[in-house]
Amino acid sequence: MADLQDDLHPAAEVGRVDEPAPPYPEEAVAVPPEAPGPVSDPDDAPLTRARAVLAAHPVADGYSGLPRALRQLPWYDLDLGESALDADLPRLRKGRVGAVFWSLHLPPGHDGDRAVGATLEQLDLAKAVVAAHDESLSPARTASETADARNRGRVAVLFGPAGAAALGDSLSVLRSLHTLGLRVLTLTDAGWAGPAGLTRFGEEVVREMNRAGVIADLSYASTPTIRCVLTASKAPVLFSRSAAHALRPHPANLPDELLADVGRAKGLCMVPLTAEQAGPTVRDVADHLDHIRALAGAECVGLSGTYDTGSAHPQELGDTSCYPRLIAELLRRGWDEPEVALLTWGNVQRVLRGADFTAHAAQQRRPPSTATIADLDG
Repeated sequence: MADLQDDLHPAAEVGRVDEPAPPYPEEAVAVPPEAPGPVSDPDDAPLTRARAVLAAHPVADGYSGLPRALRQLPWYDLDLGESALDADLPRLRKGRVGAVFWSLHLPPGHDGDRAVGATLEQLDLAKAVVAAHDESLSPARTASETADARNRGRVAVLFGPAGAAALGDSLSVLRSLHTLGLRVLTLTDAGWAGPAGLTRFGEEVVREMNRAGVIADLSYASTPTIRCVLTASKAPVLFSRSAAHALRPHPANLPDELLADVGRAKGLCMVPLTAEQAGPTVRDVADHLDHIRALAGAECVGLSGTYDTGSAHPQELGDTSCYPRLIAELLRRGWDEPEVALLTWGNVQRVLRGADFTAHAAQQRRPPSTATIADLDG
């Protein structure tokens, strides 16, 4: 039993798994910034500069619904462009997207063994799409693989988040999904991660996620669950789709006190580009980014396109080609290039490195857990 209660630590220690990120990513940049052309209108200058910054520090997009969207289409062409989608290869390139997390979330009504099977089907489809477009897309799990894909001119695709129901309450399934490529798991809609927080089995799930290298996603999680995971996890956590509740009340948006906790824990809050959560204009999205940067720190805020999920997007941010417009708005507001580099690329790299560092250390200390939900919560 002592093994199952393995050294928890306060939230303030979570950030220690990784050294503070430098203002720029450490990896070599293979694509030089674009040379600015003639500027006829002063208002165009921030957009020209935004494109140059993104050429060196592309967007790591925290959430895309593309796999599920593709499943619903009888035919598609990602190479030439697909009007039925928010993202295709030409628009990803135009938007300077260097990495993207492909969601494996399921529609309502999937639970138990059905959820496990449906998640495996989504993962299989996602991997097949990447393999079929291997001159433009590359599967990635680690920070180094993500940077390598970017430096070869490909978009790195990371698989996840998946829903907690995909585990079927089994740590063996968790490890198997990770072996197949799963990188992020959302801790909601499970009996062991609910309104009251984590149960004993839920704490063991978090420890095993740390050991395997699966990152915890806490968007839509209850406040008790968020606080429990910030305390229990030794790896950085992320919020794949959360903005500032003070600016836009929404169940997934975080109140200021939790944003401060995320900053202390060196987590990552990824602001979704949806009108429902962030507001109807690009300026509204920038307001959320300013607010979270002020409370949690520039190293704890990121971007989540949330494209191809059926959500309405703010004006000027209708698809993945529009990221330069958002970056231009931030540059107008006084964000400097190191801060933008963290927002678009460096912060995701830090979280990936932190998860891998924690996994390596945990695997030296303890074997795979054999605990079951009946053992701990029965």
